[in-house]
Amino acid sequence: MTAAVEALRTPSVRDQVSAEEWQARLDLAACYRLAARWGWTDHIYTHFSARVPGREEHFLINAFGLTFNEVTASNLVKVDLAGNVLLDVTGRGHNQAGYVIHSAVHAARPDLQAVLHTHTTTGAAVSAQRDGLLMISQHAARYYGRVAYHDYEGFALNLDEQQRLVRDLDDKRVMILRNHGLLAAGRSVGEALQELYFLERACAIQIAALAGGAALVVPDEAALRQASQTYERASGGSYTTRNWEAFVRELDAVDTSYRQ
Repeated sequence: MTAAVEALRTPSVRDQVSAEEWQARLDLAACYRLAARWGWTDHIYTHFSARVPGREEHFLINAFGLTFNEVTASNLVKVDLAGNVLLDVTGRGHNQAGYVIHSAVHAARPDLQAVLHTHTTTGAAVSAQRDGLLMISQHAARYYGRVAYHDYEGFALNLDEQQRLVRDLDDKRVMILRNHGLLAAGRSVGEALQELYFLERACAIQIAALAGGAALVVPDEAALRQASQTYERASGGSYTTRNWEAFVRELDAVDTSYRQ
């Protein structure tokens, strides 16, 4: 039997999953492609994940070895919280470090549907600064009182680290992994991307401001609290939906191959 005939006999991923899972795959693949466009990648490393709707113990993650601009809805790997691969058309499996971080959050926080993790230059730079994220911009003010920190323990390959990571995240959706990078989660893929987008912008602004060498102005706590509360009240509603839809339109205008 030829490869072409065999391919016709093999059900597509879309035919093997629910409509809800297929939409989650589309959303997560779009996140990967947007991150590639924005330069948030670290070659084949770092990971984005999304819980499978209706199967809370299953989540989707990138196949190990694919770059972010190669990720599609079909080639995302489905795994369970124990790390067992349930569906993987690439045969590549998943990166252990990605599994350790993402499965920990998905297991401990059923309220969160998506977890995004980056190693960007500016994010890693801020993670190495003793004072962490400085409240020196409106972008940073969104996270006043909302940022968790987790100390570096080496490559995230040890399952024992999961309990400390979850402890440090607590009830927050944003965390700076010291000497490592950024992590953002959300009650939807769109919310997680919104959190990460503005956190990445806040870090870039901070590095630029510090490089300027001038004295920095920090708003008073009342203003910071007001900004953070305003952002939090808007998150998850139409504000988040409009952000997400705009992100997807931006991507679809230049490349729809992630939908395969």
